[in-house]
Amino acid sequence: MANPSSILIFGATSAIAYETSKLFAKDGVSLYLCARDEVDLKRLSDDLKVRGANDVWYSAFNALDDDSAIRAIDNCLKKFPGLDSVLVAHGSLPDQNKCEANADETKKAIHINFTNIAVLLNYIANHFEKQGKGTIAVISSVAGDRGRQSNYVYGSAKGALTVFLSGLRHRLCKSGVKVITIKPGFVDTPMTVDYEKGLLFAKPAAVAKGIYKAMSKGKEVVYLPWFWRWIMLVIRSIPPKIFNKTKL
Repeated sequence: MANPSSILIFGATSAIAYETSKLFAKDGVSLYLCARDEVDLKRLSDDLKVRGANDVWYSAFNALDDDSAIRAIDNCLKKFPGLDSVLVAHGSLPDQNKCEANADETKKAIHINFTNIAVLLNYIANHFEKQGKGTIAVISSVAGDRGRQSNYVYGSAKGALTVFLSGLRHRLCKSGVKVITIKPGFVDTPMTVDYEKGLLFAKPAAVAKGIYKAMSKGKEVVYLPWFWRWIMLVIRSIPPKIFNKTKL
């Protein structure tokens, strides 16, 4: 599989996306960055140009406004008609207790972590399918592998996203378009600032290396770091009668 030459990145200002962008910038890849804050996007754009990116453009978008995501894709395709890759890295980690108490919080969490991403993925998938090539890489989560009482709203959105990507991969497999599901475990980012850090927490730069490798080689599903594949295999294998007695 050819290495990417141009990448559209949603959630570009996130810690994981930034570390991944740095790796592709070093290769001279052209980048189109999308996130909420234009000031941050301008700063990031300047930084990645210095790091070697061939060309960098950006658009602001709001994950609660699906039309803004579509506009960002259209703007990107005007700049990069031959766009060959997309990395979707935006999301939010909602407060489970607030979601249980407030329906709007639940709807917001599911929209940001699933519905908005599904809308923009179908749009870009149609473009790549007509083009006959492309790579779609999306950050899901190990949280989607099994529902747990501590984060089942977030986990259910990520689980839906994982299933969506599986179906999209099935649809596009004959068109030359690759769909990559990325499942990180705990990552030390601003999203997890309130969490007590332990041995299972990875640094964003380490996760970025895994994403870079997966996008360059066209893998289908990757757990990052690798050991989460086996941790989640064990968690999924626990019988419900035992699992329901845990406090996970």
